Amino acid sequence: MSISATTPSQQPSSHPSQEPPSRRELNKVATREAIAAAALTFLRNQGLNSFTVDDVAAAAGVSRRTFFNYFSSVEAAVTSYTQRYLDTVIAEFIARPADESILQSAQAALSAVGDTSDLAILAETFSLTQDPHLGRFQLQAWDECTIKIVNVARERLPADTSELYILALVGAIVGSCRAAVQIWYQECGSDTSEPSLAKLRQHLDTTISLLRNGF
Repeated sequence: MSISATTPSQQPSSHPSQEPPSRRELNKVATREAIAAAALTFLRNQGLNSFTVDDVAAAAGVSRRTFFNYFSSVEAAVTSYTQRYLDTVIAEFIARPADESILQSAQAALSAVGDTSDLAILAETFSLTQDPHLGRFQLQAWDECTIKIVNVARERLPADTSELYILALVGAIVGSCRAAVQIWYQECGSDTSEPSLAKLRQHLDTTISLLRNGF
């Protein structure tokens, strides 16, 4: 089962900004999405080594120069869907009550972004990026996610909380989520049907429960 490459952008934001985005900002978002969608379509149909930046730019209706204004490579364009999913989870995490535990907030944020279309794009891009070269970009997205959550945790935890505690806690959260996705892929492969995504959703919830319960 395949899904629309632009599905995530169609979901309404849970935390709208105070001011609506300008036309320029909307155009930039649309251009970025068009490039990412074109890259994902090529990857679905042809495989990583069968298309180029020029192919993606032409399919997206932009110049080669414009492509590089948004992405460093076709690999970065494809894995931007993982980054988008993680950024959405982080936004939900930030919006959680300040007096809530980090683990509670993480579990609630994952649940809030548990919509089928959100999980489907995460699952499909993960299954399509098992090539070692693409895997490097996937890892980078998760690493950037870790940095962002660490910064939020520093603000929410008491000032005297040790850096080791913060890094270990956030590392456990992000690492366990990556493990959940990996186990799902081993069990379901490229299947993004609703039953398969329900299993991924359950794995993500279970892995945080394991952390909260101390294994």
